[in-house]
Amino acid sequence: MLRVLLALTLALPLAAQKKELALDAIYDPDHKVALSGAVQSGFEWIDDDSFVWPAKNENGDFVEWRVYDARTGNTRKLALESEDATFDAKHSAAVVAGEDLTFFSLADGKSKTLTTTAGEEELATFSPDGKRVAFVRNNDLHVVDLDSNEKRLTSNGSPELLNGKLDWVYQEEIYGRGTWKSFWWSPDSSRIAFLQLDEKDVPKYTIVDEMTTHPELNVYPYPKAGDPNPRVKLFVVSVADGAIKEIDISRYKDVQPLIVNVTWNKDAVVFQVQNREQSWLDLVSANVTTGESRVLIHETTKAWVDPLANPVFLADGTFLWQSERSGFRHVYQYKADGTLLRQITKGEWEVRELHGADKQYLYFSGTERSVLGQDVYRVRLDGSGLQRLSGPEGTHIATFNPSMTRYIDKWSDVDTPDQIRLHANDGKVVRVVDENRAALASQYNLPKIEFLQVKTRDGFPMEAMMIRPTNFDPSKKYPVYQHVYAGPHAQQVRNVWGIPRTLFLRYVAQQGVIVWVVDNRTASGKGAVSAWPMYKNFGELELQDLEDALTWLKQQPYIDGSRTLMTGWSGGGFMTLYALTHSKSWSSGIAGGSVVDWHLYDSVFTERFMLEPRNNEEGYRKSAPLLEAKNLHGNLLLLHGTTDDNVHTQNTLQFAYELQKQGRLFEMMLLPRSKHSVTKRSLYFMQKDVMEFVKRQFGLQ
Repeated sequence: MLRVLLALTLALPLAAQKKELALDAIYDPDHKVALSGAVQSGFEWIDDDSFVWPAKNENGDFVEWRVYDARTGNTRKLALESEDATFDAKHSAAVVAGEDLTFFSLADGKSKTLTTTAGEEELATFSPDGKRVAFVRNNDLHVVDLDSNEKRLTSNGSPELLNGKLDWVYQEEIYGRGTWKSFWWSPDSSRIAFLQLDEKDVPKYTIVDEMTTHPELNVYPYPKAGDPNPRVKLFVVSVADGAIKEIDISRYKDVQPLIVNVTWNKDAVVFQVQNREQSWLDLVSANVTTGESRVLIHETTKAWVDPLANPVFLADGTFLWQSERSGFRHVYQYKADGTLLRQITKGEWEVRELHGADKQYLYFSGTERSVLGQDVYRVRLDGSGLQRLSGPEGTHIATFNPSMTRYIDKWSDVDTPDQIRLHANDGKVVRVVDENRAALASQYNLPKIEFLQVKTRDGFPMEAMMIRPTNFDPSKKYPVYQHVYAGPHAQQVRNVWGIPRTLFLRYVAQQGVIVWVVDNRTASGKGAVSAWPMYKNFGELELQDLEDALTWLKQQPYIDGSRTLMTGWSGGGFMTLYALTHSKSWSSGIAGGSVVDWHLYDSVFTERFMLEPRNNEEGYRKSAPLLEAKNLHGNLLLLHGTTDDNVHTQNTLQFAYELQKQGRLFEMMLLPRSKHSVTKRSLYFMQKDVMEFVKRQFGLQ
């Protein structure tokens, strides 16, 4: 017995010993460890009692389409093998686009080809009644019924004239990255509203892929700040006879309009228009018979107006509208003619998503409890009785059913990977859908994340997070690795799993480093009012806030203020270069995918915050690290993908060229065939190089 007890005693430390996180476990495609478990997303309600989603395994690979019965908790598999499927409203059928459209009946498992015409079919979408499918082929809008009777609705599509499909800048900066569709079925399935984008005057940008004997070219329209934008028109086409009516936006002809959202309200098209510099926004309703339109709401702020979500129309004829006019995004109720009835939500916090309303309550997600996370709420339509429905702190992402009686809650925090639960509309948990215990994460010795606040010199409370090594010794001095983004509304300090790149940041801390992330006021997520002060001038206020935070950090007895490194990608790369050319607070930096001069970035994003160059020459000059390369302080590593179609590689090359002209030494890695988001083996290789640079700067083994 004594021998057995001794053996057990000796084995206990070995069994309890946790692994140290390795770079391979985070990034190596061949040895990556599924520390997040099997993360589920893409939930869609079929009706009030069941929903569907594309189930994934721990590697993120598609497994099957799974249907969940909210009444019983039972699941079943859909007889559909493709993840890239588009469903009808009832999820009784699906189509898969490609060289041909393939229709799948989920009732009997049968399939058939709907189209046989040469050319790729894109953006296939069922009509609300499920009897037809609209799609884009060769930049023209088409429709086909379930008997394969196809009709071409537009006939002037070309590489420079897009019908029903967005161009690069519209999908990236207005409708959202990866959203290319710009047509919308009417509720009665009789008409389709669509955008037409004319690219004729938009300058083309050429990306060169050097990895072939004869380089391959990708040439596409990309308007940089001050360049001509695509010219936009809005049309409505009748599916029955193909008659097309242009919606009148002639009142906006002198402001180079952007159409930033479109929806239907019964038989009226409702859309949002902004001027080129996005200093205002109109919500407009149009008669589809005459094409005439009228303005319902005119939005302005002290600076710019961000694109807003579509209104939510209620059964009584009123509608709900989100606005940042107060400095914080909140919900307002309007009559059908645009007369304001009331402000429903209010306070120094934000509504992040409006889910809908029933006869008594409005349901939304917001930051009333904490800007670090996101919670689900309901409030009476008269604005009284605000109730938080979420339980634990963290980030809750809700998907409500059509009648607002149930919702799916995807929850995580910094220490817990995503979990899925079903809730009643009063917040009570009905059952766990996917607990996702992610057992592998518990096997690793992960440094803890601490949240704290640091005030700026004028008293603004900045949210910050610190990660110390697991063997932290307060008597020692540690170098600082600071991750930054700093752009408007680009919050990095969040109580959510995996943001920002927290596994990698924990790995860095494990090497004997203090990891430091702080959101300057314009990136804080604390309302539009916190971002407005940087209007027309990127960099200056952001740097001031970040310096204030670093000053506080350097006062801590365990910080070695002589070893401080700032790093960021995209907007964070810009901020890193701006800091190293305008400050001596950091000893080194890593700048990836960086904007070095705002003349080189796209028109829609840049002009929203900076105006056109002709209207803000001094702001553009002051905001360009490229013009201050001679003042670079500290050691620098530049990173960029060679086929980046977002922030072009010319940014990094121009900065490198300027440093060479000034006789300044630096390091640089270009990543062949990598776009703005570096992935897979290129990401692994890049992060290995990053860590070698970090170790050299900090004198680590």
